[in-house]
Amino acid sequence: MSCLTPHTTQSAAILAHLRDIGPLTPLDALRLYGCFRLGGRIYDLKRAGHTIVTEMVEDNGKHYARYRLVEANMNGQVE
Repeated sequence: MSCLTPHTTQSAAILAHLRDIGPLTPLDALRLYGCFRLGGRIYDLKRAGHTIVTEMVEDNGKHYARYRLVEANMNGQVE
């Protein structure tokens, strides 16, 4: 896991999670980072220039978003 301190912002913690661990759901964000508004933090990260994809998931009749960071490779192509 990322090296997070008590002073790490939610946005920084979420970005580190997306980069180091992988996709994140609102329930995971609440449980791991105390973030009630993951969509808001994703919006902030997108405005800061990060490419984040939203995937809608259906599980047992429930729908929720799963967010995934998309990074460019050495050639500048998105992976």
